[in-house]
Amino acid sequence: MHAVIMAGGKGIRLRPYTTRLPKPLVPIGDEFSILDIVLTQLAQAGFDRVTLAIGHLGELVRSYAGDGRRWGVDIDYHQQGSALGTMGPVVDLVDRLPEEFLVMNGDVLTDISFADLLGRHRESGAPLTVATYQRQVQVDFGVLSTQDGVVVDFVEKPKLDYRVSMGVYGLSRETLLPYTRGLPLGFDELVLDLLARGVPPREYAFNGYWLDIGRPDDYDRANAEFDLLKKTLLKGSPCASW
Repeated sequence: MHAVIMAGGKGIRLRPYTTRLPKPLVPIGDEFSILDIVLTQLAQAGFDRVTLAIGHLGELVRSYAGDGRRWGVDIDYHQQGSALGTMGPVVDLVDRLPEEFLVMNGDVLTDISFADLLGRHRESGAPLTVATYQRQVQVDFGVLSTQDGVVVDFVEKPKLDYRVSMGVYGLSRETLLPYTRGLPLGFDELVLDLLARGVPPREYAFNGYWLDIGRPDDYDRANAEFDLLKKTLLKGSPCASW
């Protein structure tokens, strides 16, 4: 089982934490980095190969992760020469990938079953499977509905429910073959293109723990919660009892 971890972004929204460290290497708790947790989880789930797509401060990621032997996985690397979006680097290395594989962002903390997601993707035959999560967004304003210049409805500070992408995907190699290597390709572009072609992605709905560490307040929350969540995030690993 093969996973591709996107670890090449500059982490601009997470500054100043990412001024000197790539985002996957920022520490969580006293003993771990985000990447350490993710690699431990993948190994526990039965993944034996991991490709790290690196860019900004990539040599630090390479020095930290090495060949992956301390997690029990084989790690190789893909160096991005320019910003190619989420899926562009995967297109570049498609010849090195199996028929179905996992793709995930390198800044995600979750207790999702990576193996089950990939297994469901294989069974479905879908071009892409997207892990989704229910998120509630608080609108801090009174919301008006108008028609022909007349207010016809009003809701004070409504809460809106959305299903959002978790940044974890099951992907088929064949899906990426039509795209040109070396050109940017975002996850959004891929989804819209698949919809336009009449081959929609599948959903893997998840309701456990998920945190996308994109901003300083997300990072602070991850550290505040980690002692309570360590056994959940690292279940089955000796690290969970440290």
